[in-house]
Amino acid sequence: MTDFDVIIAGAGHNGLVAANYLAKAGKKVLILEAQEIIGGATQSVKAFEDYDARLSRYSYLIALLPDKIIKDLNLNFRVLSREISSFSPYADGGLLVSRNWDQRTADSFKKLTGSEKEAQAWQDFYGEVAQFASRIAPSVLEPLKSSAQLKTQIAMPQLWDQLIEEPIGNVITERFKNDLVRGVVLTDALIGTLSSAYGMQANNCFLYHLIGNGTGEWKVPAGGMGAFVSELHRVALENGVQIECSSRVTDIDADSSGVQVTDINNRKFSARYFLSNAAPEFVSAKIDNRSSLEGAQIKINMLLRRLPKFKSGIDPKLAFAGTLHLNESFTELERAYDQAVMGNIPDVIPAEMYCHSLTDPSILGPELQSEGFQTLTLFGLHTPASAFDENNKETTKVVVERAIAGLKSYLAEPLEEVIAYAKDGRPCIEAKSPLDLEADVFLPRGNIFHKDLTLPFAESGDEIGKWGVETNLPNVFICGASAKRGGGVSGIPGHNAAMAVLNS
Repeated sequence: MTDFDVIIAGAGHNGLVAANYLAKAGKKVLILEAQEIIGGATQSVKAFEDYDARLSRYSYLIALLPDKIIKDLNLNFRVLSREISSFSPYADGGLLVSRNWDQRTADSFKKLTGSEKEAQAWQDFYGEVAQFASRIAPSVLEPLKSSAQLKTQIAMPQLWDQLIEEPIGNVITERFKNDLVRGVVLTDALIGTLSSAYGMQANNCFLYHLIGNGTGEWKVPAGGMGAFVSELHRVALENGVQIECSSRVTDIDADSSGVQVTDINNRKFSARYFLSNAAPEFVSAKIDNRSSLEGAQIKINMLLRRLPKFKSGIDPKLAFAGTLHLNESFTELERAYDQAVMGNIPDVIPAEMYCHSLTDPSILGPELQSEGFQTLTLFGLHTPASAFDENNKETTKVVVERAIAGLKSYLAEPLEEVIAYAKDGRPCIEAKSPLDLEADVFLPRGNIFHKDLTLPFAESGDEIGKWGVETNLPNVFICGASAKRGGGVSGIPGHNAAMAVLNS
């Protein structure tokens, strides 16, 4: 039996963040990683072996990672801004939204709605949200406050009620009139969760996506997600963190004196503290922090020889520069949810697409860059895990066809003419269903948040002053997505679990 100060299950980004904070504080840290490589859902991979293109396979963008964590850990890591926030095509045009409001955005709103009222409503709403975000963001790296304390600190009571107390669908439909505009706003409340606009899970999701780092801006990781993990790994090794791969934790015994851990190789380790970066159900049934909401997204990765042309005539490099929304009007999102909540695959799948190589060409080899190749990643919503249970392979095939059909309907040329093909003739398209996400990176039922998202404040008196990472077991903390203030590529639960250890 080997003794450590802290043992961490999972060498994903949150586990590595926790390990680095603890090692910098002088703790002897061991990470036990279930897979052969580190990174978890934040890996970059060569998905198509015939091409030198490294895709962020599971996680795509970064909005929630606080600058403070990068600074605290001395990480040499950058995220890149996108000039365009989003483009949402419709029959004879598209709604273009720049990251910073400009005339082309104003013109795009006017063309869609016929007036300037919706554009003003957008600026007013997101101006308030930005102010709210700047005030609440610092609290996610602090001990939990009560809802009353946080509400007083933010001092925006009306917006608090709209974002926290009432279904997010209410404020969206009250403040916006156009169905497509409403849908673009709603998407931030749905990524990664199966919810109606009028379910409170949508509120939680919207809040997390909009308060990230005090700005809510979604950025592209320079070098891909793997670059972030590689930098965390480099610093961890410098700090003396020990990492064992192919070493999944299978059992833990904890009491007030410490924790004993057994891995899949029947090796035993002991430590004063144990942190789980993995979903608790993949570590031990003894941890009472397991998931309830199943995953409901499809992830599709593609490699193109060039970007396709649109029927509207918009420059593809402009349309794909930000997030491309497909079939995501408010009505389409609600209809897809109604079908999905019954365990069915929606007839029309709402989806978002990202072209990372436009913002960061470095993920492509020099030859592919010179030839004009591009990557595309698609995040499809409202495709519940239960719909894949009977036949995962065939259902995934159907979902891919429907999701890509959503893109094809706006293109002026067949996608087949621009897609890259492997040497064996297969198109360079890779899909990951919720069941694949569970099998590949231990996301329970494909839930990218591990469990239902919770609001970022104490929901009971005994949580006030704690870090939101505590479990029912002594000396055992959650440092992954299922912690309060967990979800997303943030490092926040890793930071908070480390603080819980250092302040205990």
